[in-house]
Amino acid sequence: MSDADENRVNGELRADTSDPEAEIKKYKDLIESADTERSRLLLEKAEAETEKRKAEAELQSFMDDEDKIFDQFNKDLVEAQEERKSLDRVQQDLKRELHDLQQKLQLKRDETDSLQRRFKIEASIPVKAVKFVRELEREEDEEADDQVQCVFTVTQRPSLLLKGGQALITFEDEKVAEQILRLAKCSVACDKAKMDVKPYALSLDPSVKFEVHIQVSKKSIRFCNAPPTLPEERMRDRLELSFSRVSRGGGEVEKLEYHRDTCSGRVTFLSTGVAENLVHRGKFCVDTGSDVVLDVLPLYEYQLRKFQTYSGTPHRTVLLGGIQALMDEEDLQDHLEIHFQKPSNYGGEVEHIKYVPDGAQLTAFFSEDGKEDEA
Repeated sequence: MSDADENRVNGELRADTSDPEAEIKKYKDLIESADTERSRLLLEKAEAETEKRKAEAELQSFMDDEDKIFDQFNKDLVEAQEERKSLDRVQQDLKRELHDLQQKLQLKRDETDSLQRRFKIEASIPVKAVKFVRELEREEDEEADDQVQCVFTVTQRPSLLLKGGQALITFEDEKVAEQILRLAKCSVACDKAKMDVKPYALSLDPSVKFEVHIQVSKKSIRFCNAPPTLPEERMRDRLELSFSRVSRGGGEVEKLEYHRDTCSGRVTFLSTGVAENLVHRGKFCVDTGSDVVLDVLPLYEYQLRKFQTYSGTPHRTVLLGGIQALMDEEDLQDHLEIHFQKPSNYGGEVEHIKYVPDGAQLTAFFSEDGKEDEA
């Protein structure tokens, strides 16, 4: 065999010999790569398992928390419902208490109104002549020349409203009235007929008595209807200047006050007599750029003193009720008086009697013993 053939054979053998090694190396590399990939996959699987367990643990924790929250919610809901029921009960109790208090308040208001009506004086006082009784004693430091002082005593006389079919009878002796009041009824003969009359004791509402002390200034007056046609200072100067003019009935002014908001004020003169003359005139003309006529009024102060409430029971007077109109008013009153004058009927001397027929009303006024009753 030639060298060329030997080399060819050896070359093929070498070539054939080097291929398995490459294959082995290739497969070794593949195995290593597969091992590496397997290790990576195992590591990822382990990490995934860890994440899975962690996620499951978190999920379980969330589920447990959800159960706890749900239980707590149900518990809070039950407590809230119970509290609401309790608040509803409290609200109902408060509403009932408020209703009761409102009723009590209304009762108190009604009672207050009743007391105010009983003790309130609301009457038109007729014009009466004033009688001079005595001169008031003055204090040493009191200026007698500056004021006119007077005192009025107002006394509310106790009264009773007599309705139709009633009569008031006053006996001279208190014991007779006591005897009549012990009777349940009194049979009064009226010609051929008889009627039963029931006696009642009187109960009068409280009355009041007080003094009104009045002090009228002899140097000062009030005026009104003075429109603010000028600034306040100029208006005051014009008023003072006008009241100072003797030709208009004024005099020397000591002090002047003017209230712009009420268009009124007061003037004090140095001497007496000026205020009295202006009050008698009732009007005064002032110059504020144009003539303005003011209303002039007296300046006085008053006080209520010695306010007293009193009540009493007429021991000699009896109220008769249930009187039937069997005859005319005058004849029936005479029969009543005759009946109650007889000692056999437990009566006595009658001082005064007044009968009110059906359909009529009359107010009877009472006074102290020794003063005549009026009806």
